[in-house]
Amino acid sequence: MKILLPLLCLSALSACSGKPPEPVAQPASAASSHVAAPWDAMKADEQRAKDVQKIVNKQAADQEKQVEAQTQ
Repeated sequence: MKILLPLLCLSALSACSGKPPEPVAQPASAASSHVAAPWDAMKADEQRAKDVQKIVNKQAADQEKQVEAQTQ
Protein backbone atom coordinates (compact mmCIF):
# COMPACT_ATOMS: atom_id res chain seq x y z
CA MET A 1 0.00 0.00 0.00
CA LYS A 2 2.87 2.36 0.85
CA ILE A 3 4.48 1.68 -2.53
CA LEU A 4 1.26 1.76 -4.53
CA LEU A 5 0.50 5.45 -3.91
CA PRO A 6 3.95 6.76 -4.97
CA LEU A 7 3.91 4.50 -8.01
CA LEU A 8 0.49 5.79 -8.99
CA CYS A 9 1.63 9.41 -8.63
CA LEU A 10 4.84 8.72 -10.53
CA SER A 11 3.03 7.03 -13.39
CA ALA A 12 0.53 9.90 -13.60
CA LEU A 13 3.33 12.48 -13.70
CA SER A 14 5.34 10.56 -16.29
CA ALA A 15 2.28 10.07 -18.50
CA CYS A 16 1.53 13.78 -18.56
CA SER A 17 5.04 15.19 -18.75
CA GLY A 18 6.16 13.90 -22.16
CA LYS A 19 3.24 14.99 -24.32
CA PRO A 20 3.02 18.39 -25.98
CA PRO A 21 -0.24 20.22 -25.31
CA GLU A 22 -3.02 19.55 -27.76
CA PRO A 23 -3.48 22.40 -30.21
CA VAL A 24 -6.48 24.59 -29.63
CA ALA A 25 -8.61 25.29 -32.66
CA GLN A 26 -7.64 28.67 -34.06
CA PRO A 27 -10.54 31.11 -34.33
CA ALA A 28 -11.26 32.52 -37.75
CA SER A 29 -9.78 35.89 -38.53
CA ALA A 30 -11.61 38.86 -37.04
CA ALA A 31 -12.39 40.34 -40.45
CA SER A 32 -14.14 37.24 -41.78
CA SER A 33 -16.16 36.26 -38.74
CA HIS A 34 -18.11 38.96 -36.99
CA VAL A 35 -19.59 38.01 -33.67
CA ALA A 36 -22.95 39.69 -33.37
CA ALA A 37 -23.33 41.77 -30.27
CA PRO A 38 -26.73 41.94 -28.59
CA TRP A 39 -27.17 45.56 -29.60
CA ASP A 40 -26.29 45.12 -33.31
CA ALA A 41 -29.90 44.33 -34.18
CA MET A 42 -31.09 47.36 -32.21
CA LYS A 43 -28.61 49.60 -34.03
CA ALA A 44 -29.80 48.26 -37.39
CA ASP A 45 -33.42 48.89 -36.41
CA GLU A 46 -32.54 52.40 -35.25
CA GLN A 47 -30.80 53.18 -38.54
CA ARG A 48 -33.75 51.80 -40.50
CA ALA A 49 -36.11 54.02 -38.48
CA LYS A 50 -33.92 57.07 -39.16
CA ASP A 51 -33.98 56.31 -42.87
CA VAL A 52 -37.76 55.99 -42.86
CA GLN A 53 -38.08 59.27 -40.94
CA LYS A 54 -35.91 61.03 -43.55
CA ILE A 55 -38.19 59.75 -46.33
CA VAL A 56 -41.31 60.85 -44.45
CA ASN A 57 -39.84 64.31 -43.80
CA LYS A 58 -38.88 64.68 -47.47
CA GLN A 59 -42.37 63.66 -48.62
CA ALA A 60 -43.95 66.12 -46.16
CA ALA A 61 -41.73 68.94 -47.43
CA ASP A 62 -42.60 68.09 -51.05
CA GLN A 63 -46.29 68.06 -50.20
CA GLU A 64 -46.03 71.45 -48.48
CA LYS A 65 -44.35 72.88 -51.59
CA GLN A 66 -47.16 71.52 -53.77
CA VAL A 67 -49.81 73.04 -51.50
CA GLU A 68 -48.03 76.42 -51.53
CA ALA A 69 -47.73 76.28 -55.32
CA GLN A 70 -51.47 75.57 -55.68
CA THR A 71 -52.54 78.40 -53.34
CA GLN A 72 -50.55 81.07 -55.15
